[in-house]
Amino acid sequence: MNKQFTWLAIFLAVLVWSAIDPKDQFTWFLEVFPALIALPILFLTRQRFPLTSLAYVLVLIHCVILMVGGHYTYAEVPLFDWIADITGSDRNNYDKVGHFAQGFVPTLLAREIFIRLEVVKRGAWCNFLSLCFALAFSAFYELIEWWVALLTGEDAEAFLGTQGDIWDTQSDMGMALLGAIACIVTLIKFHDSQLAKLNR
Repeated sequence: MNKQFTWLAIFLAVLVWSAIDPKDQFTWFLEVFPALIALPILFLTRQRFPLTSLAYVLVLIHCVILMVGGHYTYAEVPLFDWIADITGSDRNNYDKVGHFAQGFVPTLLAREIFIRLEVVKRGAWCNFLSLCFALAFSAFYELIEWWVALLTGEDAEAFLGTQGDIWDTQSDMGMALLGAIACIVTLIKFHDSQLAKLNR
């Protein structure tokens, strides 16, 4: 219960901070909306289908990334402006952090669900299909960004965050792929140990 309270306290604290005087209210809502969807889903499933502690921590980190991006817009996060100045880049790359997480976190969540619901046995195929799920999720998110841009016109420019890069969509999905691979390479053994504890 203490872990759940801590998780919720961090989530709500960052959400409130993010909502106070954001750069653009419409962009804030668009960026934070996935986190707002995640909260009730996790709450409603916490008894019937609790996730591993690792999954909850990663979801929280991803939500914080979304809320920070929502507050400043992805193209204007101050730390990444500073990094761009140091490296001589003309681009704020905070959105790439978001897309890396968009590959990393869904890969682990998909793997957890696949294994626990016995959709596929753990192993190479499970890892591969989890990675494929993350890529499909990333591609679907890019479609959502496109649909929002078509419906709202110039109001969606900060949401898209292309910063003049014609290959932004492709590089976003590339970062999601990199995140998915990083998840598979770095966390599988630890995730398996977490799953074992959950089944005890």
